[in-house]
Amino acid sequence: MKAYILFLELRGGASVSMAAQFAKRLSRSDINILCATVERSERDSLADTVMADLAEPRDPEQVVPMDALPKQEIDIVVVLSRASEFQLPLLPGRPAVIHWNLPDPSVFSSEPERRREQYLALRDTLREQVADLFSQGYVDSLMAMRANSDLILDAISDGILVHDTHRRIVLFNHAAEVITGRNRDDVVGRDCHDVFGCGFCHGKCALENATEKPPFDERRARLDINTTEGERRTLDACVRPLMDSHNRWVGLVVVFHDVTREIHLARQMGEMQSFAGMVGRDAKMLAVFDLVRDVADTNVPILIQGESGTGKELVAAAIHNESSRAGRPFIAVNCGALPEGLLESELFGHVKGAFTGAIRDKKGRFELADGGTIFLDEIGDVPPAMQVRLLRVLQEGVMQRVGSETPIRVDVRVISATHRDLQKEIATGRFREDLFYRLNVVPIWMPPLRERLADLPLLVDHLLARFLSEMGRTGSVRVSPDAMDLMLSHTWPGNVRELQNWLQYALVKCRGDEIRPEHLPSLRTTVRPSDVSAPTPSMPAVRMPLTSERVREALIQTHGNRRDAARFLGVGRATLYRFFDSHPDALPGSPDALPS
Repeated sequence: MKAYILFLELRGGASVSMAAQFAKRLSRSDINILCATVERSERDSLADTVMADLAEPRDPEQVVPMDALPKQEIDIVVVLSRASEFQLPLLPGRPAVIHWNLPDPSVFSSEPERRREQYLALRDTLREQVADLFSQGYVDSLMAMRANSDLILDAISDGILVHDTHRRIVLFNHAAEVITGRNRDDVVGRDCHDVFGCGFCHGKCALENATEKPPFDERRARLDINTTEGERRTLDACVRPLMDSHNRWVGLVVVFHDVTREIHLARQMGEMQSFAGMVGRDAKMLAVFDLVRDVADTNVPILIQGESGTGKELVAAAIHNESSRAGRPFIAVNCGALPEGLLESELFGHVKGAFTGAIRDKKGRFELADGGTIFLDEIGDVPPAMQVRLLRVLQEGVMQRVGSETPIRVDVRVISATHRDLQKEIATGRFREDLFYRLNVVPIWMPPLRERLADLPLLVDHLLARFLSEMGRTGSVRVSPDAMDLMLSHTWPGNVRELQNWLQYALVKCRGDEIRPEHLPSLRTTVRPSDVSAPTPSMPAVRMPLTSERVREALIQTHGNRRDAARFLGVGRATLYRFFDSHPDALPGSPDALPS
């Protein structure tokens, strides 16, 4: 395999041309010599003249600008200009760098004879330096060091990708090849976005709009990529800025490993508890996680359906954040909260003078979301006239501002949501069937909280940690078993939004580290019809502490049925049974005589 040595200077190319000619006389056949300049500038022909004075003159070397170098890993870089004069960019292959700190010919004397003397001195110095480089064993030592470095990097099981500030990949180790299915020779020297389509970071590129060092020292992310064979893999990645010896930002280092199998096993064993900001391990929620992961890479419209408070906007945001559009805007619009006239202006914008109060041109939400995602919440509340305009945008990708006849093309991913049954809305003529099928390419159904009560403890822990952080409270707060029983017996008509309200209320009432039943809101517990085996008395409006007298009264009122008594008292059956264990006097007569 051939090795590559690059001679590099800031501008002009006179010095590197001379150095390359000397190097080619001394180097072996397995070494290629390249010469380049960082800045494009005119080359001084006097350098070629002084080289022609030698006994064995050679044709001048071809000097190219840095951006025209072949996409090839470099082994050794010899920098002729002074190190303080410019920032050395990252080069493919992480080459060993030598600084010779030679004078810059661009500042040589303007007097011809003096200028020639300076070039002759530079020529002689270069001849000695190049001779030492090859004859003193420096080249062989540096090549051996680089080979050992490659051996170590390729022995690491984690993938490593390094690219410069222009996203050009300069390092791709063996593990990165195995994980991504891409060959190093096809990757090094190319733009990361060209290699991986939407970028290795999948829309989360730290360089998307960066003009200076990213505002983080380390960022961790979970990424989904497709291999060259179309296999989907999930990676855990750590991204860090790469600095040079002068503490200047020169690129990014991404270290990653494949967690596809671990996630698959966690899902099968019921250990997967969250994904993209959503919490849950119930089978219905795991199916939602899978669907979000599957549709994220597509641009098809998605319709999220479910009761109010189930987290439809959270799902829409997760789809956006997992997609290649993650670095672009996510614009949410509550269509049900805006009157028809205002909704049109909000979605499509308006021009100055389009209506009273339109004192300037205004972009609509579709324009603001260009390149990203627009989330149309409560799409079932959109008036019929607006439905026609939405249909055109979805079909043609073209819209017009209110009061304008100029079409505007937008590239927007549309995600919509509703708590209404749109099939019934179509039957009554309130929703267009053609718009429904255009929106409902991929349907996602969000289960209500009462159908995934196994997730309740997870949600409680997640929300409590968030609310405590927002309130600035230190320490932790847990929910007592009695309070959890009460929460599990509730049917949650308001779903997760209602649970949030309960916990925020409880944190206001609770000043200790445990939320007990008396800290929960005073409201009527809703009984599921499927749980009712006989008529039951109405529930008390306020959850009172259990006493022997109250329990005996409840048992009398429910004819000794412990399950109905627990509902009457507003507690779970487990709580009532624990109370019996510690208060046997609460049972009228023999406990065994009472039906359970």
